[in-house]
Amino acid sequence: MIDTKILRRLSETIAARKQADPASSYVASLFGQGHAAILKKIAEESAETLLASKDGDKLHIVRETADLWFHCLVLLAWHGLTSDDVLSELRRREGISGVDEKASRKK
Repeated sequence: MIDTKILRRLSETIAARKQADPASSYVASLFGQGHAAILKKIAEESAETLLASKDGDKLHIVRETADLWFHCLVLLAWHGLTSDDVLSELRRREGISGVDEKASRKK
């Protein structure tokens, strides 16, 4: 069984590295470059995930999705959020029809 607490540990690590030396921490270097750099990485990783899916290489899909998720965690940390915030939202949506959930956002 995979350790499901990995997202929390990653969120904690990212938060801890926000103020680290950009020369020694990739996360700190992204934070140092600012919001636009983080958004650019998410766009890049999204595109790479899509291309991996198009190619049908399962290992490549998994690796690119991991990169995308990681950079989404960085984005969450930029906004003072964590994986727990997203997991809480997914929990809230659990058992609700996607059609109904989407319609509820328009109110």
